[in-house]
Amino acid sequence: MASERSIDSKDRQIVRALQQDGRLSNIDLAERVNLSPSPCLRRVRLLEEGGVIQGYSAVVDPKAVGLRITAFIRITLARHDREAVGRFEAQVQTIDEILDCHLLTGEADYLLRVMVADLDAYEDFVRERLHGITGISSITTSLVFGTVKASRAMPI
Repeated sequence: MASERSIDSKDRQIVRALQQDGRLSNIDLAERVNLSPSPCLRRVRLLEEGGVIQGYSAVVDPKAVGLRITAFIRITLARHDREAVGRFEAQVQTIDEILDCHLLTGEADYLLRVMVADLDAYEDFVRERLHGITGISSITTSLVFGTVKASRAMPI
């Protein structure tokens, strides 16, 4: 979790640069944000320690690894007591096909982003994985047939 430390404009430059290319060397990053390498590295470490930068990862093309179907699934729980919510949220954490799980306001309780290989895999996912979670009263799915914009970069 991010600390209460506020970030300044130089920190924002660093974060923007690392969001564009997380593999930048410290020397290249320092040059890009107009700092010398030592203060740049110190700032990066403070951003990491403060939880602003939570990690580094590769951006993978889903189709290249056989994940051709993206589904957004709205889940409504039958009960909303602490035990039912905790059980649902704990079980969601264990399912690899669920990439994101958001708690919502409105008609549905949760929005899941799920990726699977094909429609048969999606059917298996719903029957074997989602239906295995106790306490779900409804499941509504929207399948993605195109993506207009996809970004992991925060607008800072």
